[in-house]
Amino acid sequence: MSLKDEIFEQPAILERLRTAHWPHIQEVARAIRQHEIDAVFLAARGTSDHAGLYAKYLWGAYNRLPVGLATPSLFSIYERPPRLHRTLVVGISQSGQSPDIVSVIEEGRRQGAPTLAITNAPDSPLARASDWVINIDAGPERAVAATKTYTAQLMVIALLSVALAGDAERLDTLAHLPNLVAKTLEHAPTIAQAAERYRYMDQCVVLGRGYNYATAYEWALKLKELSYVVTAPYSSADFRHGPIAIVAHGFPVLAVTPSGAVFDDLLGLMQILKRDHQVELFVLSNEDNALMLADRAVPLPRDLPEWISPLVAIVPAQLFCYYLTRAKGFDTETPRGLSKVTKTQ
Repeated sequence: MSLKDEIFEQPAILERLRTAHWPHIQEVARAIRQHEIDAVFLAARGTSDHAGLYAKYLWGAYNRLPVGLATPSLFSIYERPPRLHRTLVVGISQSGQSPDIVSVIEEGRRQGAPTLAITNAPDSPLARASDWVINIDAGPERAVAATKTYTAQLMVIALLSVALAGDAERLDTLAHLPNLVAKTLEHAPTIAQAAERYRYMDQCVVLGRGYNYATAYEWALKLKELSYVVTAPYSSADFRHGPIAIVAHGFPVLAVTPSGAVFDDLLGLMQILKRDHQVELFVLSNEDNALMLADRAVPLPRDLPEWISPLVAIVPAQLFCYYLTRAKGFDTETPRGLSKVTKTQ
C-alpha cells in the first residue's frame, strides 16, 4: 500500500471510528467526567503534536477545558514534572513507542491523575501505561509520512469532545464528515496539476489560524519531510509581527482559509501579500473571494463547519505534498533520513 492509497483510505477510517468506536469513546468520556477535571495536559511529538493543537482549540472552545501541551523533557530528562492535580493527562502517538511521551503518562498516574492514550497501537507501552485507551484503528500505515493516522487522531479528539459535552447536534455533523473528505479527494487531478507549478519551490510559508493553525503546522511538516522544502508555519496574527518581512515578489505562500471566525483576518493578510508583496499564493478555501485571489486554489466543501474543517482541509494539503514530491523526483514512501517510529528521550 502506497502513501497515496493511505490518503484515499481516510473516509472509510473516519466512518469506522464514528460508528464502531463511538460506544467506547462514550464510556471513556463518562469515566473522565467522574474525575471532575479542570484541565488537560497533552503529550505528543511530530504529527501527533499537531493533533494536540487541534485539541487545544476544540476542547477549549466546546468543553471549556484549558489544554496545555507538555514539555516531555521536564519528565524524562530534567525529572522536574509540573503538578497535575485535577488534570487529565493525554498521550497521543501513532506508535505508542516514544519513551518521553510514555514518561508523561507514567508521571500522571504516579500523581493520581487520570490518563488517556490515543494511539494506533493499543498494545504499546503508551497504552499499557494509561488508564484508558482509544484505538484510532487506522490499520497499518506503511508510508513513513503520517496521513491517515493524523486524521484518525483528529476524529477521536472530535468524538471525545462531543461525548464529553453530550452534544447530539455536533455528533450529527460528524456523520457527514467522511463524505466531505471523499468529495475533497475528487480534486486530486487539479491538485496534481497545481503541484507541477511548484516543482522548483525550495522554501515557503504556510498560513492558518484558529482550528486550522494545526493544519498549517501539519502541512508544513509534510512539505519538509516529503519534498524537502524549507517551510515555516504561522498564524496570520503572528506572521504580521515580523515574519512578513521575508516575503517578496514570487515568494510562495500557502494558506488554509475556510469560512469561519478567523476568515476575515486571513483574507485581509492575503490581500496585503498579493497587493504589496506580489507573492505566489496557493489557497485552500470554500470562500470565493479567497479562491479568486489565489494564483492556484483548491475548493473545500461549501457546507463545512469551522470546527471540523481541519479534518477536511489537511487532505488536499496531503495530496499537494504527495504530488509535489513526485514532481521533484523524490521517494514518497521512504523519505531520506526518516523511519516510521521515532523514539525520543
